[in-house]
Amino acid sequence: MIIERKISKIIESHLFKGRNKKKVIIIYGPRQVGKTTLVQQLLKKHPGKAEYFNCDYFDVQEQFAYKNAGQFQKFLSNVKLLILDEAQRIENIGLVLKILVDHYPSVQVVATGSSSFDLSNKIKEPLTGRKIELKLFPFSVSELFVHKTKLEKNRLLENFLRYGTYPAAILADEKGAELALKELTSSYLFKDVLAFQDLKRSDLLIKLLQLLAFQIGHQVSYHELAINLGVDQTVIQKYIHLLEEAFVLFRLPAFSRNLRKEVAKSRKIYFYDLGIRNTLIQNYNPLSLRKDAGELWENFCIAERIKALEYDEKTANHYFWRTYTQKEIDFIEEKGGQLAAYEFKWDAHRTVKPPKEFLETYKGSTFQVITPENYEKFLEG
Repeated sequence: MIIERKISKIIESHLFKGRNKKKVIIIYGPRQVGKTTLVQQLLKKHPGKAEYFNCDYFDVQEQFAYKNAGQFQKFLSNVKLLILDEAQRIENIGLVLKILVDHYPSVQVVATGSSSFDLSNKIKEPLTGRKIELKLFPFSVSELFVHKTKLEKNRLLENFLRYGTYPAAILADEKGAELALKELTSSYLFKDVLAFQDLKRSDLLIKLLQLLAFQIGHQVSYHELAINLGVDQTVIQKYIHLLEEAFVLFRLPAFSRNLRKEVAKSRKIYFYDLGIRNTLIQNYNPLSLRKDAGELWENFCIAERIKALEYDEKTANHYFWRTYTQKEIDFIEEKGGQLAAYEFKWDAHRTVKPPKEFLETYKGSTFQVITPENYEKFLEG
C-alpha cells in the first residue's frame, strides 16, 4: 500500500525551478521512515531522465568519491535528475555535492540522509547557499487520514497513540507492529547516534531514553537525569542533542517574557513517535487501562503540529508556560508576532478555564483546548 507523503509536493515544487535547480535538495529523516520509498516514487515520476544510486553500496561510494570527480561526466551526460540515497556514506560528500551543483548545472540533485547530524556536519560549509533542506518524519495524521471516514479516524487515533506512525507499524496488525517497533528500536533507530563520535554507551542511551519516556509532558531536569545515571550533566546534554539530531526527541523550552514568577530555565522533552516511546517502556496497553493517556495525547498533538508546520513550510517558535505558583499551559506557539496557547485534554468533557494571568500579561494572545473532538483542525497547521 502506497501512502502519499506531503513532502512529495514540496520536492516537486523545487525541482527544475530556476535558481533552485542550482541547489541540492536534501531530505533528512530517521532510518526506516520511508526516505527510499519516497525517492523511488520520485524516480517513477521522471522516467528516462532520472538516475538513482544507493550509497550504502561500496561501488557507488567509490564512483562518487571526491578523487573521482573528474570522471563524473561519464555517467551524468544524459541525467537530468540525480538521486543519492543515504548520501552521507560518500566520503567528503559536501565537496562532492558542491562539484555536482557548480559543474553540472543541467542536473538536479536530490540527496537523502538518515540523520541530520550525519549529513549536515559534512555539507554545512561546502554547500552554503547551494542547498534546500527538507525533513521527512514518520507518517503524519493528515497523510494517514486521506479518504478516511470519521468513524475510521476515531478507530485509528488510539492506535497512533499506542503504536506510533512509523511505516512498519502502520502497515501491520498489533502483534506485527510490536515486533516491528522492537526491531526498529534495537537495530536501527539509535545506530547513527552511537556511531557518531564513536559513542560506546548503548546501555546509557537506552536508560536515558527510558527515563525520558516516563517524563513526557513534565519538566525535565538534566541534573536529576545525571544523578540517576551516574554521569556528568554534559554527557546528558550531549546525548539528548544527538537524539534530537536523529529525530528521536525534540525539546520545548519554557516561555518567559514579563513575569518574574515565570519559570524561565527549563524544558520539556517529547518523542517524535509514540510507538518508539511505548516500546522503550514496554507498554502498548489500551488507553483505557493507562495512567499516561493525557501525556500521550499531549505528546501526539505537539509532534503532529510540528510535522504539519514543517510540511506547510511555515515557521513558528514553540514553548510551554509555567509559573512558580504551578499555573501552566501545555503549548505556546509564536508565529508572526502572535501568541497562541493550547491545552491538550484526552477527556473531551473535562472543563478547562482560560489562563487569566497569561492572557492579561500577553495581550492579544489566544487560548484553545484541543481534544479528540477538535484536534484535526489544529493539526492542519
